[in-house]
Amino acid sequence: MARATWNGVVLAESDNYQVVEGNVYFPPDSINREYFSDSDHTTRCPWKGLANYLTAEVDGETFKNAAWYYADPSSKAKHIKDHLAFYAPVKVEG
Repeated sequence: MARATWNGVVLAESDNYQVVEGNVYFPPDSINREYFSDSDHTTRCPWKGLANYLTAEVDGETFKNAAWYYADPSSKAKHIKDHLAFYAPVKVEG
C-alpha cells in the first residue's frame, strides 16, 4: 500500500501504483480529488511527454503544482497515463 499525505490528510492511497524514476505514481481512482484543482503549468519530459499539474489545498493552505500527471504520455509511459506523482513536502510512503 502506498499513501501520499500532506497537512494531515490522505491525498492518494493505493495498492496498485507504479514506480518510475523513483517517483510513486498513483492511479486516477486512488486520488482524493476534493483537495485538487487544475493548474495551467506544464513541463515536458524527453521520454514521458507533456506533464500537466494539479494544485493541492488543505485547510486553507495551498501547494501550487503539488502533483503532476501525463494525460497523453508517450508509448513508453502508457502504463502511467493519468497517474499522479507528488513533490515534497507531500509525504509518500509505501
